[in-house]
Amino acid sequence: MAEPVIAGRAPIGVEVEAGKTYYWCTCGKSAKQPFCDGSHKGGEFAPLAYTADKTAKVWFCACKRTAGQPLCDGAHKSL
Repeated sequence: MAEPVIAGRAPIGVEVEAGKTYYWCTCGKSAKQPFCDGSHKGGEFAPLAYTADKTAKVWFCACKRTAGQPLCDGAHKSL
């Protein structure tokens, strides 16, 4: 599998709503980071669905190297 593009070197904070589904960009090419805009089409990547369990601010990974997809686990610190 190809490596995703590093879209950023810091997480992106987003206020999410409980029960709402968000589609996290896994390829790193989306212009609407951290979410998918369809830039992966024709490739091997697909967006990852994330349904918020509560209304809160969460930190989505922008480097695309997190082990806790789609949320940041600090992997960007070693890039």
